[in-house]
Amino acid sequence: MIKTGLLQQYGEKDVSIAGYPEGHPDITDEQLWTAITGKHATLTEQGTRGTILTQFGFDEDPVVEWIERVRAAGIDYEIRVGVPGPAGIKRLLAFAARFGVASSAGIAKKYGLSLTNLMGTAGPDKFIGRLAKRLDTDEHGIVKLHFYTFGGLVATSEWIRDFKEKL
Repeated sequence: MIKTGLLQQYGEKDVSIAGYPEGHPDITDEQLWTAITGKHATLTEQGTRGTILTQFGFDEDPVVEWIERVRAAGIDYEIRVGVPGPAGIKRLLAFAARFGVASSAGIAKKYGLSLTNLMGTAGPDKFIGRLAKRLDTDEHGIVKLHFYTFGGLVATSEWIRDFKEKL
């Protein structure tokens, strides 16, 4: 679709492309990098701005490493890191398994998920805090958040409001 030029014909000035900091269960790492660098090159050639929206994750380590790799490849697009909004633990783990996102016991604990209490709810407070401490605009460029509303739009909106008030 990007290569056709149709997006620009119909007035699109900014195109979002997918990013996979933790990989994808059905696509090789090489294919993912070929796709993102190819899309960046085509959009740049067309004079179209781009944004990268990533899959959601629980661990800041692969996210930061991936952002550094994107920047090393010369891609300066704004990156919106996928964050799972507050939701039930069972639901979060089910989505993680479904979309190939790492959810080992260690990662789950790091995120604040209790595998012994699957009835609880978890929010992204710790993940966002650790991510913010590791990112530097000079090195990592513009990085923002993109919330996945697995626990519902209202719950996620209220969580964001409450989190902002704590800052």
